[in-house]
Amino acid sequence: MTSPTRVDASTLPDECWDDPARGTIRFRTLISAPTTDSLGIVCGVAMMAAGDTFPLHSHAEPEVYFGLDGTGEVQIDGMPHSLAPGVALYIPGGAVHGVPLAKTPMTWFYTFAADSFADIHYRFLHESPE
Repeated sequence: MTSPTRVDASTLPDECWDDPARGTIRFRTLISAPTTDSLGIVCGVAMMAAGDTFPLHSHAEPEVYFGLDGTGEVQIDGMPHSLAPGVALYIPGGAVHGVPLAKTPMTWFYTFAADSFADIHYRFLHESPE
C-alpha cells in the first residue's frame, strides 16, 4: 500500500545525465519509487537554458509534457511541436522525440506510467543499440 506524498520541487537538486552526449538538460524527479512511497507513476520537471540540448531518443513508455515556462520546439517522430505554458504534448510509447536545441529557456512537467524513473530505458539515437 502506498501513501499520499508531498514533494517540494524547490528543495530537490538538479539532476542531469552522466554522459553529456545525452544532453545538457536538467531535471528534478518529483515522484518515483523507491524515493517516494508511490507506484504506477513517475513525474518531474525538466529545465533547459538557451543553448541546452536533449538529443532524440525513445522509450517504451508513453510520456506527457506540460509546458510551465518559456517556449520551445519538441521533435516527435520528425515533426515539430510547440511547447509553451499551458500546452500538453502526448508522446506515444516508442516515438522518437527530444529537444535538439533550446533557443530560449523552457521548463516543463513530465510524467510516465511507471513505478520508477530507473524503469524507463532511454534509447538515444546516437548510441549503439544494446
